[in-house]
Amino acid sequence: MSEENKTPDKTENQGLEQIAQAFLKEQRLKRRWSIFFKVTSILLIILFFIIIKSIGSSNGKEASSGPHTAMIEVKGTISANSNASAKNLMKALNKAFEEYDVKGIVLKINSPGGSPVQSGMVYDEIMRLKKKHPEKPVYAAVEDICASGSYYIAAAADKIYVDKASLVGSIGVLINGFGVNRLMDKVGVERRLLTAGKYKGFLDTFSPQSPEQVTYAKDMLGKIHVQFINAVKEGRGKRLKDDSRLFTGLVFVGEDAVKLGLADGYGTVRSIAEDEFKAKDVVNYSIKDNFGDRLLKKFGTAVGYGAVKAGLDQETLRIE
Repeated sequence: MSEENKTPDKTENQGLEQIAQAFLKEQRLKRRWSIFFKVTSILLIILFFIIIKSIGSSNGKEASSGPHTAMIEVKGTISANSNASAKNLMKALNKAFEEYDVKGIVLKINSPGGSPVQSGMVYDEIMRLKKKHPEKPVYAAVEDICASGSYYIAAAADKIYVDKASLVGSIGVLINGFGVNRLMDKVGVERRLLTAGKYKGFLDTFSPQSPEQVTYAKDMLGKIHVQFINAVKEGRGKRLKDDSRLFTGLVFVGEDAVKLGLADGYGTVRSIAEDEFKAKDVVNYSIKDNFGDRLLKKFGTAVGYGAVKAGLDQETLRIE
């Protein structure tokens, strides 16, 4: 074969090599841009959450000058993930007690209750702070409702004021849920529950109710109920009347709550500030989750949704 015939083949190979190199270069460039955009997106998401978290942040204290009354809101369900969490309430309480110009603290309560653990933590913290700062009284002002977990907290106050129609009390504990095992039998659905530990499926919604588990649950509830009762007795002392209904879980209207010693009289945040503390300037010390905090919690919940749940869910056990 002549040199003239070989030349086109060589040129063709060089052209193919150049095309291949150009293709590889383009692919590497695409990968780099892909990595760049992914990293940039992650950084922008993180920055977005940081900015959102900083917007509307509440440090638990409004502007004030001179002597004033500190108000702390106990509003809505009491749980670790709500505004009325032990973390938020305890932080607000410490700020109020440590502020020199605070002449008294009012717990503005409008809550049906919630977690006995969160409520108990706040109760204990109020008792601790009262011993540390005996010069600062703590009162509770009830709006629509102060039941169960919120009354647990209110019991730590020096005085409790209500409206005549407020709902007060409900000193009891419950575990609620549903049993759908019979419905599953009717529709032909089989429950497949695997556990390690005899009671790991404790009070499982989809399994028949076990008398042994019911007995254990009632014993557990009874112990928490006694803790609740003892806290109320410690806080209210001799003001409580000898009435068999007090600790049955009944809720009372404000008028009856005063008669039974569950409350001391009628009043509001404003009347307490002016008449009791002689400090009519009311400053809100409440700690509230801002939009960013709520968004982050929802994001975290979504991320962790597939995690294995451990036994009894914390939201199942409530005092309300």
